[in-house]
Amino acid sequence: MKAVVPGSFDPFTLGHLDIVERASRLFDQVVVAVGLNSAKDYLFPLEERVELVRASCRQLAAVTVEPMPGLLVDFCLAHDVGTIVKGARLGRDFEVELGMAQMNASLTAVETVILPTRPSWSFVSSSLVRQIARGQRDISPYVPAAVVDHLQRSRHVHSD
Repeated sequence: MKAVVPGSFDPFTLGHLDIVERASRLFDQVVVAVGLNSAKDYLFPLEERVELVRASCRQLAAVTVEPMPGLLVDFCLAHDVGTIVKGARLGRDFEVELGMAQMNASLTAVETVILPTRPSWSFVSSSLVRQIARGQRDISPYVPAAVVDHLQRSRHVHSD
């Protein structure tokens, strides 16, 4: 059985990695779909986010990472995926995810599994990590090493 874990992952956090790892124990194959959201101000462009997620998930044999430039339901159809796996931190996240799950099911009959975030990651969000990174503070407690390394290299490149 194949599932997709979608998101913009800007940046990919340890909370995201936890959801992907848990999904990989529930499904035979997991595709992490790295998408675009026109309402977001990205720290990294799509290609870099895809590579960072790949580097962060390298140890997970049943996980692949693909860019998702369009709608999630179209991605699911194109990749023959019948289940979407999403993480939800708090009640508001669950409400938002439930609405999206119902819309996706009405469009394509794709099912959604919502995994509660572990308490250790419930306060971590990409938007907060972006703010910390833009403030030149240490994000290493919240993101995989590949993200930290990339951010340090890109800051060095941009500071020259």
